[in-house]
Amino acid sequence: MFGRERIEIKTPEQVVAMRRAGLLTHAALESARAALRPGITTRELDAVAAEVIRAGGGTSNFLGYHGYPATLCISVNHVVVHGIPGDQVLAEGDVVSIDGGAVVDGWHGDSAFTAIVGEPADPADVELVETTRRALWAGIAALDRRGRVGDVGAAVEDAVDGRFAIVDGYTGHGIGTAMHMAPEVLNHRARERGPKVRPGLCLAVEPMCTRGGVETDVLADEWTVVTSDGSRAAHWEHTVAVLEEGLWVLTAPDGGASELGPLGVRVPQE
Repeated sequence: MFGRERIEIKTPEQVVAMRRAGLLTHAALESARAALRPGITTRELDAVAAEVIRAGGGTSNFLGYHGYPATLCISVNHVVVHGIPGDQVLAEGDVVSIDGGAVVDGWHGDSAFTAIVGEPADPADVELVETTRRALWAGIAALDRRGRVGDVGAAVEDAVDGRFAIVDGYTGHGIGTAMHMAPEVLNHRARERGPKVRPGLCLAVEPMCTRGGVETDVLADEWTVVTSDGSRAAHWEHTVAVLEEGLWVLTAPDGGASELGPLGVRVPQE
């Protein structure tokens, strides 16, 4: 632990244990991605991911979390985050964000992606999804400079470059023996730059952007977050560990090498 926020610092052995949770998280989300098609319900997608986590010897860290009723959060079009799977049938052109995580031997993984069902309805949806994805990797890469956690948000803001709105009030977080831990990881610049980045720090970086404004509302189910203006949203997330020898993206099968290498970031060999 370090700092007033009691941030959990992992040993290299503990990071390896977290990698197992990260890979199972990836497998669960990829199973949902593969099943994504017009006509499928969000509940059916949730069941696909739940089976992968069960078969992999893990448990969902979303199911039962403060009463949350599903394995995944599936957020469609104007839903930003925390959409509850149910009877909604996905249609061609829907923008779908899928967020989930797994626990293996007490360690947590957390990841999210946004995809378009079938053919895009609007080129701006494609740009929204891709800009948010690039912002995720820019934010992760900022950790390699070993500055402050707030550098992540500055990098995300620079990558979005005003093309879309960065959702207000929702952030990334520390992760390890719990899903949500200190420190908070903002998606924009702030005067307070947060704690120092050092080896053993593990974070979930997760930018969220919209085609409209930054304001959101929470629906009556007390989970579903929607854009106030009805604009479409995107959400990407990875769990990343800071190591002495570089960055290791625990929820990416290649550790993040394909995305971080071109950005000049060191990714250790497994």
